[in-house]
Parts: sequence; C-alpha cells; structure tokens
Amino acid sequence: MTAKVVVITGASSGIGAALAELVAKRRDAVVLVARRQAALEDVARRCGGQALAIPADMTVRTEVKRAVAGALERFGRIDVWVNNAGQGITRLPTELSGEDLDEMIRLNVKTALYGMQEVLPHFVERRKGHVINISSMLGRIPARAFRAAYNGAKHFLNALTENFRTEVQERHPEIQFSLVSPGVVRTNFGANALYGGPDSRQLPDSQSAEDVARVIVQVIDSRRPDVYTRPGSRDRVLSYFAATGQDP
Repeated sequence: MTAKVVVITGASSGIGAALAELVAKRRDAVVLVARRQAALEDVARRCGGQALAIPADMTVRTEVKRAVAGALERFGRIDVWVNNAGQGITRLPTELSGEDLDEMIRLNVKTALYGMQEVLPHFVERRKGHVINISSMLGRIPARAFRAAYNGAKHFLNALTENFRTEVQERHPEIQFSLVSPGVVRTNFGANALYGGPDSRQLPDSQSAEDVARVIVQVIDSRRPDVYTRPGSRDRVLSYFAATGQDP
C-alpha cells in the first residue's frame, strides 16, 4: 500500500495524538497541527522522522493556510485531512449566551470549514483527496442538555460535511468527505470544556482514544462516508428517535 500524507488537526492530545501515532506506525507521513507547541512537538517526537509539527490555530484562516502550505512544502502533497480540532461546553440551554454559541461555532465548525476550504484547491488540482471530520454521537442525538451548544455545533458540522460532499462530488467524485462519530472517549475533553464539566475518563460506556483512532485509520483506508466508532451506535440513534416519537 502506498504511504499517505495525513494532516491531523487538534493533534496535541486525545484522539488526534493517538491517531498521529497510529498513522506513523503504518509508515504514513503525518502532519500535526494544534495550538500548543510543546505538546505538539512531544507527539511529533513519538511519531518519528516522518512527522511534521505545525503550531497553528485552526480558528484563524491565515494560520490554516499556513498549515496547508507547510505540509505541501515538506511532503509535496496531502492525501488525507482530518478535522479533529474542537472543544466542548458545559451549560444548559436556558443559560447559554450569544458568546457561548459564537465560541462553539468558532471552535467546532469554523475550524473544519477553514480546513476543508483551504485544502480543497489542492485536492481539486490532484483530482483526489479525503477529508475526515470528527463529529460526535451528540451530533446525532442531543441527549445531554448541558452540552446543548456543543450538540448544535456538531449537528451543524454533520450537515456541512454532507453538503460539501454533495457539492464537490458533482465534479470531483474522487474527493471524499467522511464523518466519524465517537461517543464518550477517555480524554481530557470533559475537564477542558468551557465552564468545566464531568471528567470524560470517569464516565461509563466509554472508549479509549486509541480505539477511536483505529476506527479512523479504517476510514482512511475504506473512505466510507459515515462511520460510528462503536458497534450498535446506529441502533442507539434509531432507538432514541423512536422513543421521542421523531424521525431520525
């Protein structure tokens, strides 16, 4: 199998770091993008010589452009772009401010939008490429009211992914847009949420970041458009809507 060049945002910890190490073990080249330079460089060291760390803020379009340019300068091409950057929030819907909503869109939607838009010209030039957007089960079933604004942002990301796929594949069918939806993952996500929150590592029915990373690697190879990271997740979504009397 030909080695790929894989760009991963939000790569300094959690799912992004686990994915970077797994991709590197396959001898794919990996470009790590995140804001925290020291943590990012530590992950890059664990990945070995085919890893490039690019400290950048994915909420700033000019920095996304710089990440694309840096990856191309080093490796000459990008095969897969993984939009993994994001952050949660712990606030009930009745308590949300406009600033809370703006921040969730900035961190969870604009980061992916900028990534897709800025890598797309390169994919169009090559007539192939693959974007993978990391969503959440909460983007399917808004089952946690205290995550209301995050739930909404992930629903937005899901729709955006589908709409990009529809638009781009009309002319470029070899450019794929995939959506990956994990459930609870044992990372610092909960503790790092705006306003704090429950520690995701202590919640029941969780997955490790490494388990999720293995599913993402399968998506890199299969190019499937829509994937859950745990067996039975699709049935859970259908059951949720059936119980609430809604159509999924």
